[in-house]
Amino acid sequence: MAVWDDLVGQDRVAAQLTAAARDADVLVTAAGEASAAEPMASSKMTHAWLFTGPPGSGRSTAARAFAAALQCVSPDRALGGTPGCGFCDGCHTALVGTHADVEVVRTDMLTIGVKETRDLVRRAQLSPAGGRWQVIVMEDADRLTEGAGNVLLKAVEEPAPRTVWLLCAPSLEDVLPTIRSRCRLLTLRTPSVDAVADVLVRRDGIDPGLAASAARATQGHIGRARRLATDERARTRRAAVLKLPLRVDDVGGCLKAAQELVDAAAEDAKQVAEEIDTKETEELRAALGAAAGTGGRLPRGTAGAMKDLQDRQKRRATRTQRDSLDLALTDLTAFYRDVLALQLGSEVALANTDVRDALERIASGSKPERTLRRIEAIRACRQALDSNVAPLLAVEAMTMALRAG
Repeated sequence: MAVWDDLVGQDRVAAQLTAAARDADVLVTAAGEASAAEPMASSKMTHAWLFTGPPGSGRSTAARAFAAALQCVSPDRALGGTPGCGFCDGCHTALVGTHADVEVVRTDMLTIGVKETRDLVRRAQLSPAGGRWQVIVMEDADRLTEGAGNVLLKAVEEPAPRTVWLLCAPSLEDVLPTIRSRCRLLTLRTPSVDAVADVLVRRDGIDPGLAASAARATQGHIGRARRLATDERARTRRAAVLKLPLRVDDVGGCLKAAQELVDAAAEDAKQVAEEIDTKETEELRAALGAAAGTGGRLPRGTAGAMKDLQDRQKRRATRTQRDSLDLALTDLTAFYRDVLALQLGSEVALANTDVRDALERIASGSKPERTLRRIEAIRACRQALDSNVAPLLAVEAMTMALRAG
């Protein structure tokens, strides 16, 4: 199975990356290491790439597949084969995350700071340890702070001869103009519902009916569709969110619905903390030489390290809660989008056919203008959360606006 097979509905992007990987192979194999960077300007290969596209389009999947193709050592290449076989040691280790020369950067925090970026830049200056290229995949380039972006800019402007930066972001506007102007842009699109359902059946062995329902509900978002199809808890949470529009008939209902939505997001954050935080804390205590047991005393001078860990855990909990709320807001937006489609008599396929009765009830009880205002209220809630407004206040304001219409 070639590395490109995981790019669902991205034939054009896969063709571009395949051509670049072929040129990259020639640069290393034929031109020789000493002159590997010289022909880059005239080839389809370059030192910095920016993958953009809506959530679920497969930006990071495309970047990791390209990283694997750059490290491909299949003997078939000498016979005209395309790099990216998916089976050789270079492809396999790059895809599973154990290749020494492929660094995949993702964050469970709100931002990527200057310190982490400087560490990456230092690594990027090194020659490959054993692979063909030194590849840095940054899955959350949109989370770089301004200072971190300026640190990264220097590395992108003056790259090491065999270093490749693969940056992923939802849109061009999420990356500093000075950085994006030095990258080759690849824009991915949202895959079709049928394509997502097909990959869920083929790759994950999911029942065709459930796969089709999950793909339709998430409108082509591969990651969310897989989670919805495989996680009963995710389906339960979505069902609860889709009942919210029927519960905002009075002020009490609005406030109660908002509280439950925020509580559910907080519970998600708590579950992540229970799974990860305790293990991280015990590992750090052991590394610092604390006495055995949870209550063991820490050596002098190590309190700062523990505080740094606690701060990171708090930031991770904040992001987990925001991500959970954002997912709920996405489901709500899809609900009212279906309502609007019914009100306008559109032939567009509905995402939430499993709650069609609720859709028709809301559609018949209001006008398109009110539906648009409700969609705008959800957007305003998302913006408020991005601006660090207290989650409960932001969601309460949204539910009251949904009631007013």
